[in-house]
Amino acid sequence: MRYPPKETAEKHARILEQASLLFREHGFSGVSVSEIMKATGLTHGAFYNHFESKEDLISKSVETTSTAALASMQEDASLGESMAQFVEKYLSEQHRDNPKNGCLMAALAGEIAREPAAQSAFTRHVKAMVANFTEPLAAAKSKNARRQAIHTLSSIVGAVVLARAVDDPQLSAEIIRETRTALTDKASHRES
Repeated sequence: MRYPPKETAEKHARILEQASLLFREHGFSGVSVSEIMKATGLTHGAFYNHFESKEDLISKSVETTSTAALASMQEDASLGESMAQFVEKYLSEQHRDNPKNGCLMAALAGEIAREPAAQSAFTRHVKAMVANFTEPLAAAKSKNARRQAIHTLSSIVGAVVLARAVDDPQLSAEIIRETRTALTDKASHRES
């Protein structure tokens, strides 16, 4: 049975949305195609009408998640959110505790390193994030703007990854807090 194109596109988008949430929460190997399809309310067999394989879904999911995250970041910036505010929000316990709804990089970077099909989409995402971080620094005529952008991005992602990985709640909170403080102090020095 052929479905109308609009309905097919909606199902495709639903699969990508659920895959994105489940992959960020459980990792690529921590969730099966059957579980993703169940979360969408579709049968396992319908999966192959949309994707060639789980690797194809992973790649397209990374791309879709990246597009949504970058659009959200651009929207927040257009509404006046500063880079410091972005960093504050990123380095929060709420973000640390909600990988499912959080950053693609912090949730999946380690796994993407072993998923060649997803690396191109992930690389485009990292490049776009570096560009987004560089732009306000360059506009402020900050020396070594790109270097600072890469350092900030690496610091915030790394801090969330470490804070999620340790089993000591106090250490986890300290990692988030100290990274946020260090980046805030550095930004204050640049502005003075």
